[in-house]
Amino acid sequence: MSFHYQRLAQQIAQKIYQQQLLPRQKLSSLRDFASQHQVSISTAKSCYELLEAQGLIEVKSKSGYFVKSTSVASRLPISPAFESRPRTVSNLVLQNQIQEASIQHHLIPFGAIQLSPELISVDTLRRSIQRALKHCKPEDFLYCNRQGHLQLREALAQHWREDGIYISSEDIFISNGCMPALSLLIQLLSQEGDSILIPTPTFNGQLQLIAGLKRRIIETPADAKGIDLLRLEQAMATHRPKLCLLTANFQNPLGYCLSDADKQKIAQLAARYRCIILEDDIYAECSHSGKRPLPIKYWDTQGFVVWVGSVSKSLSTAYRVGWFCIGSQLKALYPQIIANNISVNTPLQLGLADFIYSREYRNHLNQLQPRLMQQVEQYRQEILSAFNPLNVGLSQPQGGYALWLELPELIDSLDLYTAAQNNQINIVPGLVFGEDERYRHFVRFNAGHALTPHLKAAIIFLADWVKRHLANTEFV
Repeated sequence: MSFHYQRLAQQIAQKIYQQQLLPRQKLSSLRDFASQHQVSISTAKSCYELLEAQGLIEVKSKSGYFVKSTSVASRLPISPAFESRPRTVSNLVLQNQIQEASIQHHLIPFGAIQLSPELISVDTLRRSIQRALKHCKPEDFLYCNRQGHLQLREALAQHWREDGIYISSEDIFISNGCMPALSLLIQLLSQEGDSILIPTPTFNGQLQLIAGLKRRIIETPADAKGIDLLRLEQAMATHRPKLCLLTANFQNPLGYCLSDADKQKIAQLAARYRCIILEDDIYAECSHSGKRPLPIKYWDTQGFVVWVGSVSKSLSTAYRVGWFCIGSQLKALYPQIIANNISVNTPLQLGLADFIYSREYRNHLNQLQPRLMQQVEQYRQEILSAFNPLNVGLSQPQGGYALWLELPELIDSLDLYTAAQNNQINIVPGLVFGEDERYRHFVRFNAGHALTPHLKAAIIFLADWVKRHLANTEFV
């Protein structure tokens, strides 16, 4: 459980990282801060002392509290422009190769977006699973309801209500993770050869999934600030796709979180053009502000948004339990969904339900979120320092732990990927996040592991390789 002063410190820290509070900027006095946030002077003092201990602010005698000048200046990555048109995913073989390489545990883990084991509540999760097994009923060892165990569905519904999200347990389907849920939905809601609208750059696993299901894609632009909603609407109006797959909260690889107004607009567009939105909300509980952002589903009054998620990014990639929540437009598909949804391991479902009901999941999130925020910023500063003085762009995510790095255009990130692999370092080159090789000079980093000296050395190796390559190119 986090205390109020810790949550306040987390919110101020995020403002410092997002450069909403600038270096050397004076902060409110303790008395003013306490009045603004309606807390005691003692709580305000504890908040500032925590920020000071984290090296984010400093106190000057007789002058007050100030933001410390510790950050290296940076710009956001610039996404290339392109036209939206139906097409196939062209690089499936490379997608598969890079996906396989990203989970090789002997390599330095900048590839797959996953948490370090040190950030996972292993002991409390183990106790929840043991308690669940101890209190299982005889019928829990028979085939489970394909919609998912009622106990877990009710636990999730209660958990989301605390964040202002109201979903009936009857509308929740439990799945073996987020990607199996998306696979099932795409197969039920479209046919081979159909086009799926998708903002890019996007998670390469989504493109890999779509290609494997023999669907086409229609790309629309996105950048570190969000989705181009004008282009999204134009694509809906012109191509009339049945499905749109997107992430509104802390998208991988860009890290943006759409505004509530943009989310509401997307829900309205879905209803207007009768385009089902598959909302992949897998990172929403990894907020850096301490507050879970609302999904697009919150504004879905017509039932055109399917909300999909799992605990794989907020708890563990090994815990293969996810869910999807459908709306009124898909009620007629209930029998087909039930028939095709693969049953999920019952003890795992009951273990997660116990983890939620015991408040251990909420406690885990309260501890995880500030650690992630600080860890991601450490990665940002290390990357910017290592690549200095090159003109690189680096994302500044508001949640999650993916980082998107724009390198000079002369750099081929696939060559960098090969050099990294040869030195036991795993990264994901940008060209697998969209078509036409437009992201070839981009790289995605996983910031889910503590930044050890070994990992810092790996970042320096990557930066030095880029600098040497640029220097050699100048003489060609």
